[in-house]
Amino acid sequence: MSVTKEKWQADGREIEAIVAGRHSNAFAFLGLHEVDGDWVLRAFVPHAETLNAYTLDGTPLGHMIPRHSAGFFEAKVDIKSRQPVRYDAKNAGGSWTVFDPYSFGPVLGPMDDYYIGEGSHLRLFEKMGAHEMEFEGIHGTHFAVWAPNAQRVSVVGPWNEWDGRRHPMRNRQGIWEVFIPVLGTGTIYKYEIVGPNGQVLPLKADPYARQAEVRPRNASVVPDPTPFTWTDDKYMDERARRDWRRTPMSIYEVHLGSWRRRPDGSFMSYDQLAEQLVPYAADMGYTHLEFLPVSEHPFDPSWGYQPTGLFAPTSRFGDPAGFARLVNAAHEAGLGVILDWVPAHFPTDEFGLSHFDGTALYEHEDPRQGFHPDWNTAIYNFGRKEVSAFLTNNALFWFEQFHIDGLRVDAVASMLYLDYSRQPGEWVPNKHGGNQNLEAVAFLQRVNAEVYRQFPGAFMIAEESTSWPGVSAPTYAGGLGFGFKWNMGFMNDTLRFMSRAPIHRRYHHNDMTFGMVYAFSENFVLPLSHDEVVHGKGSLLNKMPGDDWQQFANLRAYLAFMWGHPGKKLLFMGQEFAQREEWSESRSLDWWLLDSPPHEGMRRLISDLNAAYRSLPALHARDCEPEGFEWVIGNDHNNSVLAWVRKAPDADPVLVISNFTPVPRSGYKVPVPKTGRWVERINTDAGWYAGGNTGNQGAVVAKAVEGQHWPAELEVFLPPLATLFLKYEPD
Repeated sequence: MSVTKEKWQADGREIEAIVAGRHSNAFAFLGLHEVDGDWVLRAFVPHAETLNAYTLDGTPLGHMIPRHSAGFFEAKVDIKSRQPVRYDAKNAGGSWTVFDPYSFGPVLGPMDDYYIGEGSHLRLFEKMGAHEMEFEGIHGTHFAVWAPNAQRVSVVGPWNEWDGRRHPMRNRQGIWEVFIPVLGTGTIYKYEIVGPNGQVLPLKADPYARQAEVRPRNASVVPDPTPFTWTDDKYMDERARRDWRRTPMSIYEVHLGSWRRRPDGSFMSYDQLAEQLVPYAADMGYTHLEFLPVSEHPFDPSWGYQPTGLFAPTSRFGDPAGFARLVNAAHEAGLGVILDWVPAHFPTDEFGLSHFDGTALYEHEDPRQGFHPDWNTAIYNFGRKEVSAFLTNNALFWFEQFHIDGLRVDAVASMLYLDYSRQPGEWVPNKHGGNQNLEAVAFLQRVNAEVYRQFPGAFMIAEESTSWPGVSAPTYAGGLGFGFKWNMGFMNDTLRFMSRAPIHRRYHHNDMTFGMVYAFSENFVLPLSHDEVVHGKGSLLNKMPGDDWQQFANLRAYLAFMWGHPGKKLLFMGQEFAQREEWSESRSLDWWLLDSPPHEGMRRLISDLNAAYRSLPALHARDCEPEGFEWVIGNDHNNSVLAWVRKAPDADPVLVISNFTPVPRSGYKVPVPKTGRWVERINTDAGWYAGGNTGNQGAVVAKAVEGQHWPAELEVFLPPLATLFLKYEPD
């Protein structure tokens, strides 16, 4: 006997599409719908044999009629308006409660649609991803993801047996969203996406996920929505009033996984790092910690530079609140926190952004623009407004949610040049025929301008290795808008000089002086970073020539030279105590070396250099301006001696003298701007630093001279392979 289908009943083809996971608009079909004046309720609940519907307050809506053995039910219900619905489901194994996601309205509103469509939404991190919330009278989690070319997107996890048929999302202009009741903190999830050709893609992690599973697992995790209680108001207030160009900035660059390990070799937690790393760096006199990327990443040897979860602090060391506690502890100790940030490229792991909706969505389709030959990674399509908004929001997210003080932007040169690491014919010129990536320039200007506009006292640093003009010039003057730029030239030139035997240094004197030709063309950070102590380059100590004593003396003299040179300072962890082995991310630093006097002496020197740099305005207040520096001896090639004066308004000048040969020089004459007493503030040959303990008994008196360029002159003893800081002391 055939059963006549009534008007309100669903078309069998649509039911089959839902059951097969092929329906492209589940919200138009499932849940409550008005059909010819009647309210009809439809649900897909796999494993259910019977289904009864209720309103949230428990009012029965009736028994649902099964239409498909896979678990599709529908019924005409007596209800006056759309409202949330729950079901009691039963089978032979028992009963369970299901809340119908398709009986809820959208969470995103028309203003979200407008600003997302325009690419100007600056609060995307509050709208996209997974957010636990109260909505229409019930607790649950809202999910939202951008996949404009997908036929279907579903949220899947162990809670729905990773079944993409159960929770397909609502498509609104390429943003797919769904509110799923009951789900909350700790829920593991991914997105199942059906691409434009109908192919089910590998499951994707959430691009906006704020938490992820510990690798090698890679699913996203619904984060705890409890707001973090910050206690760093004093630091943030003071930060907002700072001009960092004229403020001491001494940065301790740290890889969190290998700074120190637990006795069993496992990682320290964010909380343990807060207890140990923060007081160590503060005691050493640093002003900032800089962390290699903390965004979630699957591969430890990438050091974080191939991130797959840009909004999630890596779960290796704990949860997001743990990372917030680490930043808060740093601020309470007077330390700023800088994060390395990677907007230049992303890895092609299939669970990540690569071909996210079955098309080149975040990356360029053309491999000449979208594939990075050096790192086998994908390059963001900066010209796409949604991609620019995604990355801009990510930068703002770290400043807002985690009170970060600065971002050091990785591989900026690779973003600026279309022909970076490419041969002729392997790249696509811009619209003017040039090699500048105009879209990347616009993106960098946008993100820098937004950071400086929204977060007083925050700053952006470019790792940029070319002579691109105006990297640290403001965007309104046509610059890229960074606050600072890494001075890669200084690092390359000076390390090349220091690696030579002292007898040959006279022929390469300009390696140490050339940096001053362009020292004030940008606001520079002088970096001795992790890149200098990996991949067979050895540690800084091992770059130095000579026997063990000379290697230590060279390194002490070199680091003091750098601390006396104009520019902010950055030193990678382990180099402050002259780690002998090349750095490896897979093990702790060799802290036992501090039992040895030369290593402990190096640590003391860095601490004292930081103290001198911070306490003497002449050494920092004009780090980025030419009036803060003047050569007094720049061309003594034969003796490899350099001397200069550091100055600042209303500050006593500081004389810096470096002797880069192992020959001690007594009675060495140095011109100075003032007669009187010059006190030895730093002497890298001091016994306190495990040096030879020669010097000037603490002070030298400068005498007036006639007919010279400088009004005064002092005679000093220059210890071998040593740098001196002499501070003028007025009577």
